[in-house]
Amino acid sequence: MKKRDFLKSTAILASSTLMPSSLIASVTPKNLKLKTAHVGVGGMGADDLKSIASHKSVEVTALCDVDSNNLEKAHKLYPNAKIFKDYRVMLKEISNEIDAVVVSTPDHTHAPASMMAMELNKPVYCQKPLTHFVSEARAMKKIAEEKALVTQMGIQVHSFYDYKLATVLIQSGIIGKVHTVRAWSPKNWGYDGPEPKGEDQIPSELNWNLWLGTSPERPFKEKYYHPGNWRKLVDYGCGTLGDMGVHIFDTPYNALALDVPLTVKNKCRKPNGYGFPVNNNVTYTFPGTKYTTETLTWIWSDGPGMPSNHKDLKLPNRDKLPLQGAMFMGEKGRLLLPHFMERPRHIVDGKYVEIDIKKYDPNDELGNTQNDYERDAPKHYHQFVDACLGKDIVSAPFSYASRLTETILLGVIAGRFPNKTLHWDNDSASFLEKEANKFLSGAYRNF
Repeated sequence: MKKRDFLKSTAILASSTLMPSSLIASVTPKNLKLKTAHVGVGGMGADDLKSIASHKSVEVTALCDVDSNNLEKAHKLYPNAKIFKDYRVMLKEISNEIDAVVVSTPDHTHAPASMMAMELNKPVYCQKPLTHFVSEARAMKKIAEEKALVTQMGIQVHSFYDYKLATVLIQSGIIGKVHTVRAWSPKNWGYDGPEPKGEDQIPSELNWNLWLGTSPERPFKEKYYHPGNWRKLVDYGCGTLGDMGVHIFDTPYNALALDVPLTVKNKCRKPNGYGFPVNNNVTYTFPGTKYTTETLTWIWSDGPGMPSNHKDLKLPNRDKLPLQGAMFMGEKGRLLLPHFMERPRHIVDGKYVEIDIKKYDPNDELGNTQNDYERDAPKHYHQFVDACLGKDIVSAPFSYASRLTETILLGVIAGRFPNKTLHWDNDSASFLEKEANKFLSGAYRNF
């Protein structure tokens, strides 16, 4: 059996509930190497590359970046890898030499690069948020399922102990059915200023056309786009909600078994067509699940000064809230989940209650209880590699990640209509407010 055929067949086996994982692992050829191609190797891409490559069964085969400085640094670490500036050229030229693709670009390139890789039957690890548009999230979910591909979204904390513990606690009913979740981050991936005028010289190391990719063409302005501020801008990023929101939403979303929301409303400044609001206050309502009341209210706040004081967030002993996190409000108390590397805290009647972890995890299935970032950071990546090799099952496949991303992006779109409640129809993938539907997708530029 050829390796690419083996990888596809084990992906199908791994997705089946009828095939024990031990049997899948037993058919894995010895010394099989997963040959990976990496799109975007600077910034977070460098971390992704390091974590994927730390798996003993990975062979870094190709590196791609529009910035020659990033490419040079990565190539020094993996000198045997082929290098490219254009992911389209890479995927076309060496498709038969690679087994899986890692996409670590700015948000606007996530879907174009991932979709091309999946069309070529490649498993994909893609950074969060999964896509820039809702339509892309649904398209990526569809192709991943049709081709039975192993996929994973880069929400690394999904595989950390504290978040897995919080999921078990909530689903075990420690605070009863949940009626409200409040989540917050004071990060500022917003820009309230004017669109810059003029243009600056494009750095010699940067291919600006390839960086723009499918997004609208703009003149280059230093310090506005590459390498660090694109998250603030509507053409390329998804704001603070699309950055930290994905991480902080993930555990409550997963623990409460939520789907996409019924309504969404964003209290923010008027849209300027260029940057996201510095401060966002987004309220979602979700249909109920077995872990929630009849409906669930979710309130997200971001930007400087967040969260505002509220009785739901008052802690015992006048303790300060963690800088970022989420608070579950249930029928029998509250559960605070800091972000990150801190244990959940159980609060009843204004007092902390000690959590008997053995009661909720009697067989130590959640793993090592002592936090160690260096040890745990690669877990989510290694899970993807092992799933590609038929030895594990991913925990954040695109079937899950697409719904979480869609939820996030609906809140981002609501920022285009400040203080207006938008009603989402899951079946038709459209808003009842037709003027909002034009932001569900975007035209791709030919480049």
